[in-house]
Amino acid sequence: MTLRDKMLAVIQDVNSQVAEREELVELIAIALLTRNNLFILGKPGQAKSLSINLFRQRITGARQFERLLSKQTDEDQLFGRIDLSSLIPGSVPDAVLQDDDVHKNLRFDLQCMVDGLGARKDTPDTFAALERATDKLLSYRKAVAALHQNEPVVQTSGKIPAADIVFLDEIFKANDGVLNSLLTALNERKYTNEGRIYSIPAISFFAASNEIPNFTDPQEQILAPLYDRLQIKVVTEDIVDRDKRLSVLKSKQAGGDGAVNATISLSELYAMQQEVAAIPVPDAINELADDVLCELRGNGIEVSDRKYLNYYPLVQAKAWLEGHDKVESQDLLILKCYLWQAPSDRPAVENTLTRLCVNPLQDKVNSILAMAVEAQEDFNTVVIGSSNPKADSKALLKLRGELLQLYKRQQELCAAVQSDSEKDMVNKLLNDLEAISMAAHNAVNFTYIPLEQMAALQ
Repeated sequence: MTLRDKMLAVIQDVNSQVAEREELVELIAIALLTRNNLFILGKPGQAKSLSINLFRQRITGARQFERLLSKQTDEDQLFGRIDLSSLIPGSVPDAVLQDDDVHKNLRFDLQCMVDGLGARKDTPDTFAALERATDKLLSYRKAVAALHQNEPVVQTSGKIPAADIVFLDEIFKANDGVLNSLLTALNERKYTNEGRIYSIPAISFFAASNEIPNFTDPQEQILAPLYDRLQIKVVTEDIVDRDKRLSVLKSKQAGGDGAVNATISLSELYAMQQEVAAIPVPDAINELADDVLCELRGNGIEVSDRKYLNYYPLVQAKAWLEGHDKVESQDLLILKCYLWQAPSDRPAVENTLTRLCVNPLQDKVNSILAMAVEAQEDFNTVVIGSSNPKADSKALLKLRGELLQLYKRQQELCAAVQSDSEKDMVNKLLNDLEAISMAAHNAVNFTYIPLEQMAALQ
């Protein structure tokens, strides 16, 4: 079974235990594959936490951290508290010694001597050896304590700095101090305490909320940067399909087996990330993504440069899940959960992506033809009913110039076609352009010249 097959098996296994959460479950996978953060917006009781937890428990070897946030949540609960022993002169915190091989060996030797006392003779040599082993361990601890004197140590075991996957429920209910620390954690994967910087190895942060802040309120503006760092966003709804609703109910009434039928290891997830990063992104895809960006901005939807410049890992992950050997135009549809900030923008983002990405060539063909028809209408406005040959000639020259520009764009599309159906579409566009040109020449009694020949004369 390939790595992709294993991930798809996990996705299918999670989907079998929740209803109408296919989009959410896929986005959990994409967040993990791309080391991005995911925000879930939805009313209580919509299986937001359940979906995340079902997925998390299928990643073996991954250290997990989960917390329901409130105003009373403090930084110690999330990032760990100072080990008081690190503040006592001559004391050595366990966090310093737990990875010290010399200390481990000395302690092991002493433990072996203590455990073996019953089998040894009760002689001065036995206890002299025990005393020497004890002195070695204590002397080493004293030396280590001198090196780490007055160096506060934070106990991070079981907290965010020691987690691979983090889930924070009701994230926006945290207090300002926690929010500032979370912002650094999400953005830089770092945490600072008592002047010491702790690295955060977390692959992804998952966050959920029943609502999003009102960013126009000055008191809630502090939440905007944190919201922005939750790159992937999804909205959940109540179960719509009656049969699925009843199926979940019957499963719950029957006790549900809750069996885990598919898993991946943490090391396999890392290997999957490498495969995803290796998926090629053709120049045409980058250009298409830029077209989407320009259209969204033109429609008043804000998309930052940072967001645009970091779009590609998501479409690489989508292409990998779909089994594509490179990113294809339809893979960009996953950006419907990436390019919006306000939930009200979701329909416009999705419609733009669908129109430009489902059949991007058709949209470009339609655009060129629409401009040609508009140019033809301007020509007809001047020529129809006109008795001024000079004005007719001027209008034809103008139309020729516009059609030649459109012909060049048609030729660019022709060079980029990838299938017979696309070739037929582009050829039909050329026929339409030629028909407009021929009709215009006939209208003013000029000899018709094909656009290819006119282009060659320029």
